[in-house]
Amino acid sequence: MLASEIEQLVNLLPEWEFLDGKLKRQWRFNDFPQAFAFMVRVAFIAETMGHHPNWSNSWNLVTIELVTHDLGGLTNLDIKLAQQINCCV
Repeated sequence: MLASEIEQLVNLLPEWEFLDGKLKRQWRFNDFPQAFAFMVRVAFIAETMGHHPNWSNSWNLVTIELVTHDLGGLTNLDIKLAQQINCCV
C-alpha cells in the first residue's frame, strides 16, 4: 500500500492499526462469555461476506487481523469487514 492509502486507512479506521501489511485490532471484554459472544457475531458477518478473519481468543481478549490472502494484501473487503466488526462491539 502507498503511504497515502495507509493514512486514509488510519483516518477511516482509527481503532485499527496497520501492521505487517494487515489491519489489526484487539478487544478486551469482562469475561470469556462476552468475548465468545463477540466472536460469534463476527463469525456470522464474516460468513455472510465470504471473508474470514485471522483471529485468536485468550479468555477475555480477542485479536483480529485482516488481510486478503489470495490477493496478497489488503483490499476493500478487509476495510468493509473491519467496519462491520466495529459495529459488533
